[in-house]
Amino acid sequence: MFKWFKKESPESPDTEGNRPQQTKGLWSKFQKGLSRTRERLKEGLGELFVVERIVDEAFFEELEEALITADINIDTVRSLLNPLRLKVKDGQLLKSSECKRYLREEMLKMLSIPSPAFPPLARPAAIFLVGVNGVGKTTTIAKLAYRLKSEGYKPLLVAADTFRAAAIEQLETWSRRLEVPIVKQTPGADPSSVVFEGLKAAQKRGVDIALVDTAGRLHTKYNLMEELKKMARVAGKVLEGAPHENLLVIDATTGQNALRQVELFGQALPLTGLIITKMDGTAKGGITLTLAHLFKVPIRFVGLGEKIEDLDPFEAEAFVDAILP
Repeated sequence: MFKWFKKESPESPDTEGNRPQQTKGLWSKFQKGLSRTRERLKEGLGELFVVERIVDEAFFEELEEALITADINIDTVRSLLNPLRLKVKDGQLLKSSECKRYLREEMLKMLSIPSPAFPPLARPAAIFLVGVNGVGKTTTIAKLAYRLKSEGYKPLLVAADTFRAAAIEQLETWSRRLEVPIVKQTPGADPSSVVFEGLKAAQKRGVDIALVDTAGRLHTKYNLMEELKKMARVAGKVLEGAPHENLLVIDATTGQNALRQVELFGQALPLTGLIITKMDGTAKGGITLTLAHLFKVPIRFVGLGEKIEDLDPFEAEAFVDAILP
């Protein structure tokens, strides 16, 4: 798991008294946002965990099927259940309540991936947001800028998606609404040039974090992925160690298709985290477990609604408690 670092400021003290209410609110958001996935699991699990019973192979088969229906990959499901299966095969008597407790613990282990603090400590820090078309990347950048600003940081938007004029216009609109500065060029400009100009501006203006919007690209297009690598190289020439974060935005409703996206974007850039959007609109929230299990990339944030404040730091315990009925 990663830690979200809140910038100290007189306007937003991080007092002990505030934390319980904040934690309670986050748990509530996860419960509400992941209700569809929870209901899907509840339908599949039926009475498996309602009535106490001794676990047998028939139990495991029902449980396996239920987990798969929530879009948890079969390899992940087997990693969760095989240790228990071996215990039962060796003659150990296992109750369903014990199985559920073990399942929760194993899910938490899969999701608790060590990672650096967020936001990065470098100043200015360059954060690239990448992903395919239609995942809500530009809106996610706006939500992240809102969160950073509300925590006392000074963000800067870099409109490096020059392929679509609409993307630049959308980011400009968010810039005005959030009162966050933006660096842009005309549609069709060289994206690497925009990155260079944006990070130079970040240095001169003394901002904390530059959020770089990259073009939504098909992960199967070689030339576009090569261009992404070039943008990263340019960033490294302006700021040491840049980009300091490469966040891949994933649409939760795409389910298992997300696996290929993580694989190919990870070949282009060293991914430091995932942002999973539209979690509230799908019963496929189990894909989160699969991504963490197979790629060992931390889940940084999840989108649990359409409002500007509906981008929340990922909490493994809140997630597991929200999906397990």
